[in-house]
Amino acid sequence: MKTSESILQATNPNIQNSEGLFFNEIFLIIALISFVILLFMEGFKPYRRFEHKVAKNSIATNTSAFLFNNLILTALRALSLFFIAQQFANVGILNTMQNGPVKWLLTFLLYDLTIYLWHFASHKYEFLWRIHKIHHSDKAFNVTTGFRFHIFDLFLEIILKCIFVIVIGVNAYLVLAIELLEMSFIFFHHSNLSFAQESIISRFIITSSLHRTHHSTLRSEHDSNYGIVLSIWDQLFGTRKEVVPKKIGLDLIEAENLIQLFFLAFLTEKQMKNLLHLIPRGKR
Repeated sequence: MKTSESILQATNPNIQNSEGLFFNEIFLIIALISFVILLFMEGFKPYRRFEHKVAKNSIATNTSAFLFNNLILTALRALSLFFIAQQFANVGILNTMQNGPVKWLLTFLLYDLTIYLWHFASHKYEFLWRIHKIHHSDKAFNVTTGFRFHIFDLFLEIILKCIFVIVIGVNAYLVLAIELLEMSFIFFHHSNLSFAQESIISRFIITSSLHRTHHSTLRSEHDSNYGIVLSIWDQLFGTRKEVVPKKIGLDLIEAENLIQLFFLAFLTEKQMKNLLHLIPRGKR
């Protein structure tokens, strides 16, 4: 039987929404502060120094991708799909569970596992890999690489999150709050830094060293370490790999500007060999 508190929450979704908005504001501030600090740290003492032109193109392209993607998603009001899904969340797995820390923790664990599985699928299925490879096309490795995604990739993730809200039965604002928290970890494991006791930390969360392997040019290496926050999923499913990649990026893929980044999603690596000259290329 539901408690009076849970009944009140069910009949007044503004209570859950206000909690979600509070977490969203807090985690957005945390994410922004994390980005600025990591950007400063890797500029001051980077783990690996890339060629000036490569690093410059990387930051410029990644930043423009971030601005373009957010402009498009806002214009299409794609996030509204997310909140429409919330209207059907009353049949989900955790719907009857009282809102609080236990439910938040379970939601976080299920969400992190879901994104791990989605990330794994993005490497294994050609259609998903076409758009996800955009993220791996960066020849450098820095905190702005966390912005380097194709608009279609982000849109598909919105649909995935809608399904998550409905199936798990949680407030959409809570999922957005978790997503903002995970954004801080995305900045962290993309940072061009090395940390003391990183090998110990990596037993629990994805670190730069683990994710750097994920951005290796070699497919045998970048098909690993799919986790976003927790590294336990890679350990459980046997996808963890600890190596130092000799090269970052993809051999047959080049994206030195936003236009190239967008059109690369429509080409496979095999097609790239024959059609690369049709894509605008930056001056060398």
